[in-house]
Amino acid sequence: MAKVHAILHITWLVSNLEHARQFYEDVLGLRLDESRPDLGFTGVWYTLGSGQQIHLMELTNPDPANGRPVHGGRDRHVALAVDDVEGIAVALEGAGVPFTRSRSGRPALFVRDPDGNTFELVEAVNSISQ
Repeated sequence: MAKVHAILHITWLVSNLEHARQFYEDVLGLRLDESRPDLGFTGVWYTLGSGQQIHLMELTNPDPANGRPVHGGRDRHVALAVDDVEGIAVALEGAGVPFTRSRSGRPALFVRDPDGNTFELVEAVNSISQ
């Protein structure tokens, strides 16, 4: 039987691509992947290393941003390894983006993009590919 062995990309729906790009690029510091072909719809790709990507597609998000749990750990989310949780916390605070800290005590935080898509950002220096 075939086995699943990696996540290649995640795709988030965003209602305003330019607004979302400000969050992903200016706040999270992701770099645009210029290799995305014209797929016939508005979107962008970000490469995270090891061939993993985040894809954004501009489309009305069917999931409401309101009424979701305040703590993103109690909602659907994707966990990303980061090298400096405190540095990201400072950037989020500077941009006025709310977040919550992991309740486990480990260096991690939860943040939502402008459309309510949730990330868990976990400090995991040893697991990050350069």
